[in-house]
Amino acid sequence: MTLPIEELGQLIIRKRGARGIRAAAAEAEVSPATLSRVENGNLPDLATFAKICRWLDVDPARFLGVEKDTGVVASERAVAHFRKKATVSKETATSLGALILSAQRARHARAQLERGE
Repeated sequence: MTLPIEELGQLIIRKRGARGIRAAAAEAEVSPATLSRVENGNLPDLATFAKICRWLDVDPARFLGVEKDTGVVASERAVAHFRKKATVSKETATSLGALILSAQRARHARAQLERGE
């Protein structure tokens, strides 16, 4: 099941509970300001996203809509990092991510054909 990225802030609020932002941020290994921004709906950078997902015990793939086993060798995996900027909309970043994943799957399928699999 895919989770909308907007739910990340709600999951942080639930996990943090009555604890202060500083204590929760220390557990998540991010700054209090960063955790607060994400809690309020800002999209984190990739490293922060990974730390928060680890702290929440949530698979990041649930937010990204990525299939668990794509069969792609880790060393051949395409990686993209989008920083939130006013010039890049959320829809654009999502579309670019989908394009990269589609190209990655096509590359993997072609490699399988070339190997005769």
